[in-house]
Amino acid sequence: MTSEERQTHVNVERDILTAAEAFAREQHSRDSSGHDWWHIARVRTLAQSIAREEGADVYVCALAALLHDVADAKIAGDDATGQRRVRDWLEAHGVAPDVTAYVMEIIATMSFAGGNRPPMRTLEGRVVQDADRLDAIGAIGIARAFAFGGSRGRALHDPGEQPRAYADKAEYSASGAATITHFHEKLLLLKDRMNTAYARRLAEGRHRYMLAFLDEFAAEWDGER
Repeated sequence: MTSEERQTHVNVERDILTAAEAFAREQHSRDSSGHDWWHIARVRTLAQSIAREEGADVYVCALAALLHDVADAKIAGDDATGQRRVRDWLEAHGVAPDVTAYVMEIIATMSFAGGNRPPMRTLEGRVVQDADRLDAIGAIGIARAFAFGGSRGRALHDPGEQPRAYADKAEYSASGAATITHFHEKLLLLKDRMNTAYARRLAEGRHRYMLAFLDEFAAEWDGER
């Protein structure tokens, strides 16, 4: 590839990412469940940072990060509709077929879905999954958990409710568990499910912050301080 061809390639990727950002902004502009544009922006930034540390394809990671929640049932209504919307967008914007397939595989398999999914097949998939999971923990993760719970009419806390494991994604999605229960069913599990060394380092501090929050929450709930 000549230097001119390389520059053309760089320009095409830049233009696609700019268009993907505009698309994601529009798709998420009305969300108040913690899956808004700023969640997408943070996941994109984290994915790019992890990709550079781990030697992954930064372009593929950024593109998948920008589009990952457009395909999510929480935004699209159901997975098939969301995935079709993303595929149609990629094809309409001339994204290379191999990149389209790569991005579609990532966004179709990266969600937690009750914790029963197999490991991501590709490095880029592992990177984007880590970025998304990092935004689900720590201070931001706490804020997003309560925003999501509120959007679904879930209680803050039910002291009599026990965390549980779910058989599949449908059962997990149908759960109406209180937000504090959700910490034990998902958020506190994510630190040990990070795929990359860089994400594992970032997750440590965020995990400790959540534990401190839960200790304080329990003490205040019980009137101890």
